[in-house]
Amino acid sequence: MKKLFIAFLFVSINSNAQQFATNIISGAEQLDQYLPSLSNKKVALLVNQTSVVNQIHLVDTLLSQKISIVKIFAPEHGFRGTADAGEKVKSGIDVKTGLPIASMYGASKKPSKESMQGIDVVVFDIQDVGARFYTYISSLQYMMEACASFGIPLIILDRPNPNGFYIDGPVLDTSLRSFVGMQPIPIVHGMTVGEYAMMLNGENWLQNKTKCELKVIPCKNYTHLSLYELPIPPSPNLKSMTAIYLYPSLCLFEGTDVSVGRGTPTPFEIWGHPNFSNTLFKFTPMSMAGAKSPPHENNICYGEDLRLGAWGALKKVNNRLNLSFLQKAYGLAQDKKSFFNPFLEKLIGNKHFRSQIISRKSELEIRKSWQPNLSKFKLIRKKYLLYEDFY
Repeated sequence: MKKLFIAFLFVSINSNAQQFATNIISGAEQLDQYLPSLSNKKVALLVNQTSVVNQIHLVDTLLSQKISIVKIFAPEHGFRGTADAGEKVKSGIDVKTGLPIASMYGASKKPSKESMQGIDVVVFDIQDVGARFYTYISSLQYMMEACASFGIPLIILDRPNPNGFYIDGPVLDTSLRSFVGMQPIPIVHGMTVGEYAMMLNGENWLQNKTKCELKVIPCKNYTHLSLYELPIPPSPNLKSMTAIYLYPSLCLFEGTDVSVGRGTPTPFEIWGHPNFSNTLFKFTPMSMAGAKSPPHENNICYGEDLRLGAWGALKKVNNRLNLSFLQKAYGLAQDKKSFFNPFLEKLIGNKHFRSQIISRKSELEIRKSWQPNLSKFKLIRKKYLLYEDFY
């Protein structure tokens, strides 16, 4: 699939710089930068369906270069990227290549001692979307810790962050740590996977303050002002750039009884609930690939249609989390006691957010409560940037 780029003007978070996306070259495409490190080594890969080099999967690319691949590690959604959100991924054998697959989203999310045996080097190449609760960076941390424990170097083939042009949301309260939030970073952190890995090492955030032997192959022609359109959906329910731009804001609905359109052709582009006013936009979630049992399956939901196209979605979020969706939905809820579920605190990473919404605090008031920790995070983040920043 040909790589595409958004060709429209982007105004930065500070509105003082403008830039068109250019011909971005991912780390994986720069074979000369990492093939020598893999030659004559037993190589393991933490990859999924997004791990492509010029339309060919990285696994096939490396096999064609006579690299000895001994294992594939699979994150949430699996090696082929078809499993539902939260669905356990089974270990097994890849039918196409015959390579063993070790799941990092099954009985355990951490690589076992046995799974790391016989490996000389691990390669990480997965397209992220720049949100704290998107679990690929959690799998990255567990792999870094395993590599550190067993003295195995890790090579990260960096890719652009499609939401890398702003920072927003509360910094995680570490008492709320979970697989959807492991470190004190905001929901939208404005870092690539490579930069984040350097932060994990540099801030001593790995278990027991260990250090992973890390090499990052940076992208070329990328900055944090760049707009980058993903050539392959990074997970089953992020099917468009509209969904990817809205995802950090709409994912908060996963901590409520509101549907975000799982089980429709346009998840994370719509939201609604069966008990909202029937005068609103309506849709019906149905079981389908990537959403086998969606919330409110086969029930008509009423809510909001945000199918605005990528440019419209960018304007809707305007370089920030848009809390108005959640605030509006809470106002529409007939049963406010059951509106939220316990997952909310893990997603937002904050103990006060639920009460702020219930007490009808304004978005400005809520956002103001985030600022002290956000300011501290921004100073830490600056130390690990590999690319020109947006401010």
